[in-house]
Amino acid sequence: MKISEVNIQFIKPSDGLIGFASLVIDDAIYLGSIAIHQKFDGTGYRLTYPTKKSALNQRPVFHPICREASLAIEQVIFSKLKNVMSKIYDRHGCSHTESGSI
Repeated sequence: MKISEVNIQFIKPSDGLIGFASLVIDDAIYLGSIAIHQKFDGTGYRLTYPTKKSALNQRPVFHPICREASLAIEQVIFSKLKNVMSKIYDRHGCSHTESGSI
């Protein structure tokens, strides 16, 4: 599985949500609105995938169906996030240790 064109849009943090990611799989499928949340214990980040709400419940719009795909998506998004965050911290004169773990 080839994952490319990883983009992150930051938002004003709210209840642990810090932004949204998008990416392209195998130069054929665009996935967007993947939410990036800070983990509850503050040790890193986690992803949630878009859902569609109905009167009875929430149904996923898309999500990985195997662990390998999930890990591959997490790896590219968290790598991009770490890269972007380190540039932000460098620009503002902060050390990398202040950025927390990703």
